[in-house]
Amino acid sequence: MSTTKTIQSALISVFSKEGLEPIVQKLHEQNVILYSTGGTEDFIKNLGIPVVPVEDVTSYPSILGGRVKTLHPKVFGGILNRQDHEGDVQQMVEFNIPQIDLVIVDLYPFEKTVASGASEADIIEKIDIGGISLIRAAAKNFKDTVIVASVNEYASLLDIISSQNGATTLEQRKLFATKAFHVSSHYDTAIFNYFNEDETYFKASISEGQILRYGENPHQKGFFFGEFDKMFSKLHGKELSYNNLLDVDAAVNLILEFKNNAPTFSILKHNNACGLATRNTMKEAYVAALAGDPTSAFGGVLIANGKIDGATAKEISSLFCEVVIAPSFDEEAVAILSEKKNRIILVQHDVELPNSQVRTCLNGLLVQDRNTITDSREDLKVVTTTAPSEQEIEDLIFASKVCKNTKSNTIVFAKNGTLIASGTGQTSRVDALKQAVEKANNFGFDLKGAVMASDAFFPFPDCVELAHNAGITAVIQPGGSIKDELSINYCNENKVAMVFTGTRHFKH
Repeated sequence: MSTTKTIQSALISVFSKEGLEPIVQKLHEQNVILYSTGGTEDFIKNLGIPVVPVEDVTSYPSILGGRVKTLHPKVFGGILNRQDHEGDVQQMVEFNIPQIDLVIVDLYPFEKTVASGASEADIIEKIDIGGISLIRAAAKNFKDTVIVASVNEYASLLDIISSQNGATTLEQRKLFATKAFHVSSHYDTAIFNYFNEDETYFKASISEGQILRYGENPHQKGFFFGEFDKMFSKLHGKELSYNNLLDVDAAVNLILEFKNNAPTFSILKHNNACGLATRNTMKEAYVAALAGDPTSAFGGVLIANGKIDGATAKEISSLFCEVVIAPSFDEEAVAILSEKKNRIILVQHDVELPNSQVRTCLNGLLVQDRNTITDSREDLKVVTTTAPSEQEIEDLIFASKVCKNTKSNTIVFAKNGTLIASGTGQTSRVDALKQAVEKANNFGFDLKGAVMASDAFFPFPDCVELAHNAGITAVIQPGGSIKDELSINYCNENKVAMVFTGTRHFKH
């Protein structure tokens, strides 16, 4: 039997009618028998095109307030029959079941209804039964039946039936079926997650995906699954890479800590901040951030918590950077930054980030809550006889925000709203501290009067001793070591202020 089949009948029952008209017109031109229900039936009639109500096939009206319309053997028999199976062919004749070659159906907007804050009763009514059953039936029988389960596939269907005079190949039908199963599985996942209260179950489905140039390295494939366009408007530049996206993610999480602060600018490299500063103007913030580590800034990702103006853009323009992100740009800034054709310019929208973080681990996944705690004045417990000054308190909180968003083990130095240096991703906290001291010295920063943040407690007093000898006058850390007193005693003896927050900020 030929694997190419010509559509002679179609069942159309959709919630959204957008883009449907040209398909219906083309099917009518090709003398396809159309079956339909409810609003779709009226839509087709209003086009002046003949349509057979499903009730005429089943001899049953739509019942239970529309909950049952297509759930009938004559409908599903017409979809599921195997045209090369002698028994199926005989039963089609015996029970007077009409052949259905094409099914166009979509699903009630369950996710949109949930997102709207609707009542549970309204949400439950948006759990599609007939539609999901039609999709699964037609997709299962792709050898004989075409299934179109999304408005996103209308253009493909119209192109195929127009160019092939109503015929489809087995390969085309299987592709439609694959996409239909994607629609149904995504829908079921959304329903499950609405009902699920057991955190030991995990199901996720993301309907938007794109192929990246490659992964972390050119020999690795890379993909991004998510709704990037909801978070950003891209104004200029090349396509983002896998590594760009990781850096953008780190940048977004970091700048979120300074969302309502004075103008703040950060430069990131390999997911860590190499420069960050808060100033009276964005230009001043950028210049101070760049001074933190102008070497690492080369090829970095830049992000601001407010508008980037022309004066700031002029400063940025001389730096080779991959991505520039801000909530807004003025026209002059866009023109200046666009002079480098590959530089990516992103306008960041105010979109809430997911509550959970997911990453692969071994042969499974790790899932955790986002770290939504940002250390504030109210969290600070002074544990030394010397209390931090007002300026030191501001710098301690500033340093803590950076520390939270830097790879462990990490030590961060800050002074006057500026990231002076950090030690990142070290196997020893002492090594992280030594790295930070060396970086600060290399770039000519005076650590006298600077503050230090640590992402976890100090098990020994060696870190506060090294920091004090470098000029640090105040320290912020979570506390909690059985040997906290050793560090506290050293600080007391040397008039170093230290505060505990009670919150660890590991970032692996």
